[in-house]
Amino acid sequence: MEKQSTNDRTRKATGYSNITVNKETATRFRGYSKRFNKSHSEVLDGMVTFFRENNLDPFGGGTRIVLDHIKKLERQMMKKIDRLIAIVKNMEKTSIRPTYEMMLILYEAYVKDGRKPRREPVQIQEERMDFLEARNTVPKTEHDRMLQELKNYKKHCNEIINNVEKVEPMMGKPYLKINMGIGDFESLKNQLR
Repeated sequence: MEKQSTNDRTRKATGYSNITVNKETATRFRGYSKRFNKSHSEVLDGMVTFFRENNLDPFGGGTRIVLDHIKKLERQMMKKIDRLIAIVKNMEKTSIRPTYEMMLILYEAYVKDGRKPRREPVQIQEERMDFLEARNTVPKTEHDRMLQELKNYKKHCNEIINNVEKVEPMMGKPYLKINMGIGDFESLKNQLR
């Protein structure tokens, strides 16, 4: 016998058997089977499995179990909704309402004062050109240090430029190649950060 897989379980195919049912019931069942695009055997097997796994009785007791479960879920949801309502009411009492009251008091005081608000003219900042003028605001030691750093930077740039060579391949465009070790490259990258 060969095995067939149906709904994540295996069962042995044993052939077919006839079941006599009312004509109206058979018509309803065929229409129901077409909704799932499955064979009549698969639909009937799924229905029986559903009733068995959920411990349902299709003749009255099953609906009671389902309804009890729905009512239990409804009660739980209502408790959670009541908690949310309590939280919102608490927020309204402790933060929203006092803030509203303070704003109302400030507004009433402003209206009683009778003054109209003065509009301050918008001042557009003029473009500064004084950055081109020489300034002597940097201390001499700071200036000397900056000059030394610039001198070292220029020296380092000249070393890199001296290690550049032009490469002209047989095919393709010529390009520049820097002869530098990986450690030197990483050091340069860290210095420029």
